[in-house]
Amino acid sequence: MQQSGLWLTIVSCILFMALVAYISYKKTKGSTSDSAGYFLAGRGLTGTVIAGSLLLTNLSAEQLVGLNGQAFRTNLTNMAWEVTAAFAIVLLALYLLPKYMNANITTLPEFLSKRFDEGVRRYTVILFMLGYVFVTIPSMLYSGALAVLKLFDIPSLLNLSYTQSVWLIIWVIGIIGAIYAIFGGLKAVAVSDTINGIGLLIVGAIVPILGIISLGNGEFFSGVQTLTTENPEKLNAIGGPNDSVPFGTIFSGLLFANMFYWATNQYVIQRTLGAGSLKEGQKGVIFSGFFKLLVPFFMMIPGVIAFHQYGGELQSVDLAYPTLVANVLPSYMNGFFLAVLLGAVLSSFNSLLNSASTMFAFDIYKTSINKNATDQQMIRISKWVGTLIALATFFISPMLLNAPNGLWDLIRKFTGFFNIPIITIVLMGVLTKKIPALAAKSVVIFHVFAYYLMVWGFEQLFGLTVSIHFIHIYGILFATELAIMLIIGFVKPRETAYEMPHNPSVEMTPWKYAMPTSIFLFACVGQTYIVFSPVGVAYTEGIVSSYFWPATGALAALTVVCMLFSLRSWNEKYMKSTSSTSSLKQKGKNLKEQWGTSSSSDGVYSSSQEQ
Repeated sequence: MQQSGLWLTIVSCILFMALVAYISYKKTKGSTSDSAGYFLAGRGLTGTVIAGSLLLTNLSAEQLVGLNGQAFRTNLTNMAWEVTAAFAIVLLALYLLPKYMNANITTLPEFLSKRFDEGVRRYTVILFMLGYVFVTIPSMLYSGALAVLKLFDIPSLLNLSYTQSVWLIIWVIGIIGAIYAIFGGLKAVAVSDTINGIGLLIVGAIVPILGIISLGNGEFFSGVQTLTTENPEKLNAIGGPNDSVPFGTIFSGLLFANMFYWATNQYVIQRTLGAGSLKEGQKGVIFSGFFKLLVPFFMMIPGVIAFHQYGGELQSVDLAYPTLVANVLPSYMNGFFLAVLLGAVLSSFNSLLNSASTMFAFDIYKTSINKNATDQQMIRISKWVGTLIALATFFISPMLLNAPNGLWDLIRKFTGFFNIPIITIVLMGVLTKKIPALAAKSVVIFHVFAYYLMVWGFEQLFGLTVSIHFIHIYGILFATELAIMLIIGFVKPRETAYEMPHNPSVEMTPWKYAMPTSIFLFACVGQTYIVFSPVGVAYTEGIVSSYFWPATGALAALTVVCMLFSLRSWNEKYMKSTSSTSSLKQKGKNLKEQWGTSSSSDGVYSSSQEQ
């Protein structure tokens, strides 16, 4: 990159990031003076902001580079991690989110303390914090640094060594992200995520379009024909036994891994808990499911295009996306692309940091250190803890330079230490009333040892190889731990049945179109798999097989029938909820006129549940 081009890239990048920072500041000014404003954005986030924040929180540079690299190397089977998240997203929107919001919680461990006891709360906080501080946050920073290095050749540009460049980028990204998370709170994170999300969608669409045009020597449709008729097996998402994500794992461990991430992970549900109403929360969650369906097109198709363009020329599969971007993206867009890339990294980092400090403030400081802490004390301790966590991860992240081969696979495996026990405990907590805290604690301890033994321990300690895919191990342990909790609940149940709390602080009328939109989302998932299968564009004898259109038509007909049926049944529930809320609001108005006092919205919503 020439010196003038370098400065244009840097200046345009800084300008875009400054614009994002300015808008975030204006939107959050004066809204972080109390704990609800700082930790939950004042419970005023809209569905659009929630969806945009979830999109950027979930998508990182690791995926942008890594998923395209996997598509370059094999096929589209890794899209299962992203596309099938729709099932967990709907579970959160329709079932768990109303329970979380009724309980009026700030963190997931707080919910578990109400359902079980403070011991379970501490167990889950420890699992989350260890995972965030030692693996998830460092891996986000390190993968972001690698992406920037590969795309812009920082060592050559700044005359630094590779190691020095990694340290520099990690600290720059980390400091900027920490400023958002520590001083702006959740709302600053969510607003900046939404703006960067728009940028990511723009860049995500431009790169594959320009790549297809390049593949077709200037003709878009010629490029599409090459993509779908030459090596069509690259477009297959139906994984076989030897693929990194066999198709069968979608219905076993992968399902529960996505449930953990989308339905119980603190830095995901914290955005939904900041919604201005149940309706806005459901909108935001479900809309994010549609964004996930774009991942194969934005984060995997470019890898297939790079395979056609460069074949075996690349030294590493992770160079597929950076090489394509460098060759097809106009130079005047480099700064914008860098800003969006950094935005994706910043989003994942500051979201994790914000959630970790929130859990410390509410689940450790408030419960064990200062039970009478004021809002200002909570915010202050959160900022201090956030700063300390950030500094720790700045030093931990570069150490991943010395990690063995297969680092990213190791990271995905490591999340198995805490994802399955947490989703198991949450589901059993909301589905049963008599299972005691002992069952939850037993599952956490059992899982840590059992998972280690099945994935690494038997081979390391006894020389025995467990030839079961680690995603299937997720499913096996989930079923085992369900059984453990049920047995303990049968042998030693709670003395009194647990009743879910009903104390919401926002409007709890559900979104009228939540159910039909969820059904449409499921249909889109099904259609995505039809498209990227041997029935669709992975068909070896042409563009698509003769079964493609009948399969698409049958899915469309089934979707219409299910949506019409759900509209009728869901409308009944919606109308009951609406009439109940309207009746209570009228009662409040009558009381106000009679006594000259105003009833708080919290009281109205609490009464609606009590009655």
